[in-house]
Amino acid sequence: MDVRRLPPERARRSWTRAGIAMRHTARAVRREATEGWATARRVPRRTVATEALAVVSAAALGLIPLLLLPPERPVLAVLEALYAVCLIPLRRYRPVPAVVGTGPLLVGPNVWVVALVPLIVVSATRRITPPRRAWLAAGIACAVSVVLPTAGSLIVSGPWLTDTVGNAISAVLLVLLPALAGTLLGRRRPLVSLLRERNAYLEQARSLTAAAARMEERTRIAGEMHDLLGHRLSLISVHAGALEMAAARQAPPLAGQAELLRTTAGTAMEELRDILNLLRREEVTSEPEAGRGTHEDVGALVAESRRAGVAVELVWSVPDTADPSPRTRQSVHRVVREGLTNVLKHASGAPTRVEVAEVAGTTGEIEVSVTNAAPRPGRHPQPGTRSGLVGLEERITLLGGSFTAGPLRDGGFRVAARLPSRPNGMPRLAVPPPPTNELANGQTVRTGTRPPLSTEVLTWPRVLGAGCAATLVILPTVTFLVLLLTLAVLR
Repeated sequence: MDVRRLPPERARRSWTRAGIAMRHTARAVRREATEGWATARRVPRRTVATEALAVVSAAALGLIPLLLLPPERPVLAVLEALYAVCLIPLRRYRPVPAVVGTGPLLVGPNVWVVALVPLIVVSATRRITPPRRAWLAAGIACAVSVVLPTAGSLIVSGPWLTDTVGNAISAVLLVLLPALAGTLLGRRRPLVSLLRERNAYLEQARSLTAAAARMEERTRIAGEMHDLLGHRLSLISVHAGALEMAAARQAPPLAGQAELLRTTAGTAMEELRDILNLLRREEVTSEPEAGRGTHEDVGALVAESRRAGVAVELVWSVPDTADPSPRTRQSVHRVVREGLTNVLKHASGAPTRVEVAEVAGTTGEIEVSVTNAAPRPGRHPQPGTRSGLVGLEERITLLGGSFTAGPLRDGGFRVAARLPSRPNGMPRLAVPPPPTNELANGQTVRTGTRPPLSTEVLTWPRVLGAGCAATLVILPTVTFLVLLLTLAVLR
């Protein structure tokens, strides 16, 4: 229609509609470019590298053979190769246009880009939902590959029937069968996602169940300790108070020992309450006891041991600028207390040296040691089980430190530990195997909570089935491509 022959009003409306259409088109192109750029910026680097490698490989497959075997229409073959390269990244973000765009590749002069068609169709149809959209796009691509040669044969006379049949076979083998394989693999995706969510839910449920069981057991232990030890320690504290009053009236020299017994019983009650509070909390190490492991705290432990009759010397050489973490200070307190307790039990009266120092040449490591000389002759030390040392070694190891305890050549004993001032994390402990019960017939039955199966195990049968089905479907396509490319080389 010639706009110049129209009346002015109609011409003006025509120009207005044309301008509006052009503006809408420009706006749509700009919006598509903006969305595409934003999507490309969010893509991980690994995906970008993979797509770049795929584009380069597709370009090499479509262009390099043209140098060795020049086609009849080289310009059109090069354009077709570049067109196929453009479809490679399009299959990931616009899968439906990518599938439809494979139709012209089947009828072009560049036979080498035909090998890219099944790959593009399989990769694109995996991402199209619902599957009927994938089949619609594949049908359009097949129709394009059949209609274009037929329309060309009407313009230029030729064997249109033979070309139509050949293009129809190519469309079935290179588009429809890969589309079937892609939809089979695409249906596996939601199943895999569902199984992963189920496995994550099972792991979370198992963790919550284990945490609830631990909390219940800790609460039960706290109740038992409160009922048994709390009662006994209260009786000891009451009787120690009465003994202190009686000693003050009848045996003043023993009043100090009675007072020490009463204060020790009170301190034991306070520490028992702290332990019970820790057991009733969710995390034992989340809130360490404040004020432990300082110079004043260690000095108080040493003074308490001196009142009990132990000759203790304290050497504190940690600078005031050092600021150990609460867990490190708590461990220092535990090492000194355990060492002095062992001295009172096994070497009462032996000269003892408590030393807390910062290790030279390290980034703030602290070394604490309790060393006692050989016990006096005639002393009968109480037997020990070394359970306190074992527990102390576990605590130090969890902080990433080292612990040593053993006798000396002169008959004494030394307990020492090296601790990081600021432990970064807790090392992972070896997970013990689940408990087992052995039956009378020799069979072993595992008990306890069984961990959920991994995602790979859960999805493996379905992945294998989908992969085998897709392989069987795509096998005729591969065979046809090999024959097609072989014929192209032989020509």
